[in-house]
Amino acid sequence: RVLFRSKPAPPSTMDPMRVLKANAAQDKGERAKLSNIVGAIAISDLVKSTLGPKGMDKILQSLHDGHISVTNDGATILKSVIIDNPAAKLLVEISKSQDDEIGDGTTSVCVLAGELLREAELLLNQSIHPQTIIEGWRIATREAHAALKASIVNNKKDAKKFHEDLMNIARTTLSSKILVNHRELFSKLAVDAVVRLNGSTDLDSIQILKKAGGVLEDSFLDDGFILDKSIGVRQPKSIKKAKVLIANTPMDTDKIKIYGARVRTSSIKKLAEIEKAEKLKMKAKCQKIMDHGCNVFINRQLIYNYPEEIFADNKICSIEHADFDGIERLALVLGADIVSTFDTPKQVTLGECDSVDEIIIGEDRLIKFSGVKSGEACTIVLRGASKHLLDEAERSLHDALCVLSQTAKYPNTTLGGGCAEMLMAKAVDAAAKKTEGKKQLAMAAFARALRALPTIIAANAGLDAAELVAKLQAAHYNGKSTACLDIENNDVADAAEMGLTESFIVKRQVLLSASEAAEMILRIDSIIRCAPRQRRR
Repeated sequence: RVLFRSKPAPPSTMDPMRVLKANAAQDKGERAKLSNIVGAIAISDLVKSTLGPKGMDKILQSLHDGHISVTNDGATILKSVIIDNPAAKLLVEISKSQDDEIGDGTTSVCVLAGELLREAELLLNQSIHPQTIIEGWRIATREAHAALKASIVNNKKDAKKFHEDLMNIARTTLSSKILVNHRELFSKLAVDAVVRLNGSTDLDSIQILKKAGGVLEDSFLDDGFILDKSIGVRQPKSIKKAKVLIANTPMDTDKIKIYGARVRTSSIKKLAEIEKAEKLKMKAKCQKIMDHGCNVFINRQLIYNYPEEIFADNKICSIEHADFDGIERLALVLGADIVSTFDTPKQVTLGECDSVDEIIIGEDRLIKFSGVKSGEACTIVLRGASKHLLDEAERSLHDALCVLSQTAKYPNTTLGGGCAEMLMAKAVDAAAKKTEGKKQLAMAAFARALRALPTIIAANAGLDAAELVAKLQAAHYNGKSTACLDIENNDVADAAEMGLTESFIVKRQVLLSASEAAEMILRIDSIIRCAPRQRRR
């Protein structure tokens, strides 16, 4: 008999204990929880020093082109940092959502979430399960939300009081910004601009124009729309009852481009014929534009000299190379279409306004559109010494406009200066005393995290935070429900008398977003880093 033996199997190169593919990694248990908590607290500490009226600024420097920004806006800082920790990225996303939805409170969201996780770490060290902590937090969130709603003030029916509320909200918002020394002026500018919106939250009708030169006190609000361009040569500088055609088209599409190219001709006469044909085609396109019946033509792209001459001869004002954001907003406020072809003039809607005039701001010539179709349109012109100052002023003013527009739509207000946080912490403490089990510890930790916000505000001002917050807490427990921090005088004062008013929508969103973010991070018990996709060669 012949025996056939199979070949022995080659030794396996795969680890029988390994489940994930090579280059993939997994953190489990305590390591994952610690990584998440440390990452979130690091992000909170990054922006913590910018909180409050005495918060500090940060320099953001791009590694790509060396561009520098100076800001204390939490959303701007968090958008700029490069983060590797997944839990930290979650906080950044929550901050972006807060900025997109409300426009303010981005720093408060990150700081409150970080303080909640700081308290959670202490509870985890006491062997309290994350789900128990989360259950306590949910009860605390409901109690805090109920206390916040109980503090609502709504003066919508009283126009004078509501206007004062809007002014107080603008002052409170700008008090932590670079515009704090000029907050009366910019509060009035922001409120006047938002009142024109008639309850709308669409800020596209409010344009912010930055012009270096002068000082911040020179900033002003102008009715209508101002375009940062100048009117062409020999063209009218002022037009009444303007009909505006807005286009995004190349004026040289039909050109025979002979400049920079080789043209072989038998004589100079042939070259002249080519140039003549070129001019005729451009003239035909200009005629199509004039057939629309417009007396102002604005193009996103270049117009060139010959079409400008044609428009000037026909008393049409032409504006070239307008930035795309500018013509989009202009089309909105004028009620016009942005066109790229001119073969169907009856299907194109022209923009209308009472007048178009060339004005001078500083040393620059600009174009002002007055009496626009969208009556709420206006332009806030910012003046300042440098580009960095103007950029930060724009960010600050934008935050105030966002909060005011939300308040105009949802007119509920509450008190600031740490008053709202103390009211919520007091309600959570009272509920915690009636709750059995370890959830009571989680609720007490939630109250401490809420009290951490006024503590940080006082610490950033260089005050004795522990002493001042203890005094504030005692005032609230003694029945002074409107007590708040008075940073200027290092004391406790009445928020209603000081005019420290904030939007209820902002406070509510900070509370709910921070608690949801902290809960989401606390629920994670494993981090799986997927293997990168291999490129085919």
